[in-house]
Amino acid sequence: MRWLHGEPGYDLTYADVFMVPNRSSVGSRLDVDLSTDDGTGTTVPIIAANMTAVSGRRMAETLARRGGLAVIPQDIPAEIVSDVVSWVKARPLVHDTALTLHLTDTVSDALALLSKRAHGAVVVVADGKPVGVVTEADCAGVDRFTQLRQIASRDLVTVAATMAPEEAFAELTARRRKLAPVVDADGRLTGILTRQAALRATLYAPNVDSSGRLRVAAAVGINGDAGAKARRLVEAGVDVLVVDTAHGHQERMLEALRLVRRAAPDVPVAAGNVVTGDGVADLADAGADIIKVGVGPGAMCTTRMMTGVGRPQFSAVLECAAAARRLGRHVWADGGVRHPRDVALALAAGASNVMVGSWFAGTYESPGDIHRDADGRSYKENFGMASARAVRLRTAEDTAYDRARKALFEEGISTSRMYLDPQRPGVEDLLDSIVAGVRSACTYAGASNLAEFAELAYVGVQSAAGFTEGAPLSDW
Repeated sequence: MRWLHGEPGYDLTYADVFMVPNRSSVGSRLDVDLSTDDGTGTTVPIIAANMTAVSGRRMAETLARRGGLAVIPQDIPAEIVSDVVSWVKARPLVHDTALTLHLTDTVSDALALLSKRAHGAVVVVADGKPVGVVTEADCAGVDRFTQLRQIASRDLVTVAATMAPEEAFAELTARRRKLAPVVDADGRLTGILTRQAALRATLYAPNVDSSGRLRVAAAVGINGDAGAKARRLVEAGVDVLVVDTAHGHQERMLEALRLVRRAAPDVPVAAGNVVTGDGVADLADAGADIIKVGVGPGAMCTTRMMTGVGRPQFSAVLECAAAARRLGRHVWADGGVRHPRDVALALAAGASNVMVGSWFAGTYESPGDIHRDADGRSYKENFGMASARAVRLRTAEDTAYDRARKALFEEGISTSRMYLDPQRPGVEDLLDSIVAGVRSACTYAGASNLAEFAELAYVGVQSAAGFTEGAPLSDW
């Protein structure tokens, strides 16, 4: 990365910087390769953060299908993580998991399921075969005790599981259908495919393991027997381990990291969080392949306001990425992402992947239930992983006295409403926006891949007015 007017003598956030276009020979955004070489297999540089309100089985499945990766939080019991991993790895690479009910189920049952998936449909099945489809529009104005046999659309168009995405898109377009159940050779339901998903399957490459199954990561805390938990997770099929704590540059982290490294010598291990080159060096020495960078930039984090500790994220990523590169390691930029431009700038600073938390919490695929406010707007609840709420969940097996002591020290927001964007309510919608922005940034820099992008990016410092000037004015 090059500086437009020389490197400033102070630290910078993403909002403080901008990129200058270079002469480019990259003809199209689609010519840009966004795959990473940090061992995680991602074909787009996006990681869903290990937050309880962000990463669950739906997020893991959907993001991996589009080339990213989700990290299951450390608070989830190992046996449940094992079930999640098995479930994700059994998912198809092209079509989505169908929500299913039976003819005798009710409108109330359907409404409870429809918000669980961005495709917005429930497939009605009999003997494992699709016999109808129910959408929210079908349920409008209907008594909630009405059986689905009375409202399901029976004029079905199905798609063969073996059909190529391009063919499926053409078939759905010709039949004027937004979606269709996917069936095997015996006509049994295997999933559901939308026109948009068929199109995305031609634009994204899934993140798969050596057996062609979707990849999933899981986090390990630094307390307890980190090595034993890491061993159980690897046995369950986890592809990437993340050793995680708010203050990653501490002795307990280094001890836990060494245990995890010994327990999982063949699995990529990420660890953090740190914000300095010294922190990167110590974690790398203890066995980390990837170092997570970021203290305090997250939307749910109050660390900087509570303690004064942290560092502006762009400068933290820039320094840590340089240190990691010298050691043959990689960094993930964790936190502070509010717009696609922030992802592009993190990659320009040298990150191999960018972690997204709260931004993804307000999507269909995040684990929470959808609520509606007084104005009818849909939202999900989000909370920080160092908040009193998260600590309470993490310490459920402690004594009442120990729980009360730990609850006194929180550095995070315990509840926040993350509204679903009506234009981009699904994580794939957000991913489309992010990837389009990053691809364009690469073409402006003259880069055909992320390694070239980090080398060629030409960055300057701007005033607050400069940032405001670049923001669209939707009311005009």
